[in-house]
Amino acid sequence: MNERTRAYLRGRFGDYYRRAGVDPPPEAHEREWGYVPWTEGPGETYVRHNAMLDMGDLSQFLARERPRHVYFSAGRYDDPGAATMDQKGWRSSDLIFDLDADHLPGTDPSDSYAEMLDTCKDALFRLLSFLEDDFAFAELDVVFSGSRGYHVHVRDDSVARLDSDARREIVDYVRGIGLEFDRLVEEETVAGSVGRESPASNRYLPTDGGWGARVHEELLDLLAAVRDSPKSEALERLQTYEGIGEGRAEAAYNLTQDRFVEIERGNLSAHNVFDTLAQQVARDVIEAQQAPIDEPVSTDTNRLIRLPGSLHGGSGLAVRPVERSKLDEFDPLVDAIPETFRGHDITIEVTDGGVVELDGDSFTLEERVATVPEYLGVFLMSRGRAEKAKE
Repeated sequence: MNERTRAYLRGRFGDYYRRAGVDPPPEAHEREWGYVPWTEGPGETYVRHNAMLDMGDLSQFLARERPRHVYFSAGRYDDPGAATMDQKGWRSSDLIFDLDADHLPGTDPSDSYAEMLDTCKDALFRLLSFLEDDFAFAELDVVFSGSRGYHVHVRDDSVARLDSDARREIVDYVRGIGLEFDRLVEEETVAGSVGRESPASNRYLPTDGGWGARVHEELLDLLAAVRDSPKSEALERLQTYEGIGEGRAEAAYNLTQDRFVEIERGNLSAHNVFDTLAQQVARDVIEAQQAPIDEPVSTDTNRLIRLPGSLHGGSGLAVRPVERSKLDEFDPLVDAIPETFRGHDITIEVTDGGVVELDGDSFTLEERVATVPEYLGVFLMSRGRAEKAKE
């Protein structure tokens, strides 16, 4: 990035901050603050160990310094401006989750930016299902990171003072790490038959929540399809599962015809073939439905995270809070474009051409001097794909 480009972006970031209202997080004075200025050279200078008292009024600081990136800590401290973590005096921390489209399993490097963000949003919905349904967290904020993913800030009192090990247990749960099938199963004691000295027990997949209910739902869909298929097709499908030969496939098919209510109840004791299928479906469900979060972000009680409302210096897009009820319709490549950068064109020199999808349009750019909408120019310059040309 040359000096003309850097000066232009710094100036326009300042224009954004003078117009935008950026709200500080709760307990802002108890948090550490960090930022990256627009410095020369290929690397970045990371300024941290600041308290809000060191920076002054947040709006004035942002308008004055026009930083490339802005962060605040998940942790709250007695002395957030102290030079070392030991001196800060940790009090509590938000629980932060980070989803990055670059690191999602199954993401194809050939996918477009928009496709990667769609994949990341799907993972976000899976994460929110765990946080809202399994953990019943109520105090959480969803934020588009400004680049390739999403952050979720959980501020429930129940997690505020958890240490790293306890946070890792939550991480392992949402990622499906170390989940053993038998731990998903509940046992229910039933009355023994006449002459039996001890009661018997049935094994059930829970149907009211958690990983067990996710497995049960998938298993129910599978066996409902088996029930409704021609018998030959159903038997062939069942035999694709490990340990299910012709005889056991026949038994599973008969179970769907005669005792489907037991399948709906999740009663694995209805027939051992049901248990066998459930264990294999469980492996598939855990792989498909786990939330592939960045573990170190969630386990680190001192993590710095991007300030919602700030600009991402690697994209020129806003770090945009998203209301939970509007997440379905949120399009980051439209809704995170700052209004400051709309409505006029600028001249840039494209150094890395190609197709760019932004604001609902697709731009095919050649490596030459071109006049483009400013939001596109800012995006390309921030990502190192263009330099500011002379007007």
